[in-house]
Amino acid sequence: MLLTRVNSGLDGVVVADTVMSEVDGEAGRLIVRGHALEELVATRGFEGVAALLWQGYAPSAEGGDGDAAAVRDGLAAARVRAFAEVPKLLAATHGLNPVEALRVGVGMLSDGEATPHHYLVCGAMPVFLAALLNAEKGLPPIAPDPGLTTAQDLLRMIRGQRAGAVFEAALDTYLATITDHGFNASTFTARIVSSTRAGLISAVLAALCALKGPLHGGAPGPVLDMLDEIGDAGRAEAWFAKTFARGTRLMGFGHRIYKVRDPRADVLKRTVATLPSTAGRLAYAAAVEQGAISALRKYKPGQRLDTNVEYYTALLLEALEVPRSAFTALFAVGRTAGWCAHIFEQEKGGRIIRPQSNYVGPRPSA
Repeated sequence: MLLTRVNSGLDGVVVADTVMSEVDGEAGRLIVRGHALEELVATRGFEGVAALLWQGYAPSAEGGDGDAAAVRDGLAAARVRAFAEVPKLLAATHGLNPVEALRVGVGMLSDGEATPHHYLVCGAMPVFLAALLNAEKGLPPIAPDPGLTTAQDLLRMIRGQRAGAVFEAALDTYLATITDHGFNASTFTARIVSSTRAGLISAVLAALCALKGPLHGGAPGPVLDMLDEIGDAGRAEAWFAKTFARGTRLMGFGHRIYKVRDPRADVLKRTVATLPSTAGRLAYAAAVEQGAISALRKYKPGQRLDTNVEYYTALLLEALEVPRSAFTALFAVGRTAGWCAHIFEQEKGGRIIRPQSNYVGPRPSA
């Protein structure tokens, strides 16, 4: 049987109903469970967004817009539990980059674990990442502090001491901003695996593997490489001309869904501006951004390409002194809460995901 419609990449194909988030690419708007992104990050921390996403699916997030305090306590306890796995993690991940090492760590979590699995995996991510970054520096892992939020504790475990309220708030904003974003590749991967009833941890592990791909989660680091290579805003025009002549993809610009500016970019740009000693770097990046947009209009007329979330993610994580090699892994710390929400939703009402394909290979002669 030959199907007449082929939609490579599933562009425009609706595969499920969801209450989690809507990405409006034409208007440049992101809605998360009824809240515009800008309002959401201004009024809730990471735990509050997780509680909102999990409301109606996880007992800890019932009532109102979700119980942020209960989620905060649950994640804190899970971080303590996950720390017990750190010695095994470090022994098994020598020489691996942070995403590869996180993949090993998630694979070590047991499907028979008594801790609720969404707490376990969301709590393990920051603990594992901090331990891995400390190991790279030859330092021992630092135990989590259950009295802190995820953002506060992650920075403390990485730095060895509290980072200061403005830095903690910036990381908290980042984690809240990137928690969910429609049916992107990693989220859809989580839903596919979840639809088989493989379990939440297996579905998160699959999503992490999808995020590892450079077309999905690998752009923030190259944004900084670009800014470093240009060096001065006055050189941007010539640099972009050479880049487009080579046919090289421009990192930090363009999005599969957004046809206008990514709303997350503005949230993170404002967040960078709150941090000390970033004014010069931010002004330079903003000038390069305008040069890039002008170059895109000149060299790629007719294509609607604008700034995406990766551009100012790079500036923010640089200001937080996160190594570039860990950018994608840190993204996973925030996005895991969104993956869990979609896994809950898929398990509650979805069928096994099994699309069809057109066979275009050879056929038997007889």
